[in-house]
Amino acid sequence: MATKIVAARGLVYGAAKTADAGTQKDISRESAMAKLFASDTAMYVTTEAIQLYGGYGYMKDYPIEKYFRDAKITQIYEGTNEIQRLVIGRDIVKKGVY
Repeated sequence: MATKIVAARGLVYGAAKTADAGTQKDISRESAMAKLFASDTAMYVTTEAIQLYGGYGYMKDYPIEKYFRDAKITQIYEGTNEIQRLVIGRDIVKKGVY
């Protein structure tokens, strides 16, 4: 889980750095990759955490239940993950891999 979290953080920071640089480079692919991977990682990690908690993972008495709901919504708002995949794919077809 930690490896995926660190990788997601790296993608997000990389996209932010590109955006902050203010270059003419189109960052739509980079930001779509960061959003897609980070939201999928959040879902994976929270699902695994619920498994570790067992039955307690679903109880509102423990924060993991809220983290799971929060992770799921990241796959939906600001462009669903399916849309992010389309953005990435179209950009790769248009410009090549890198």
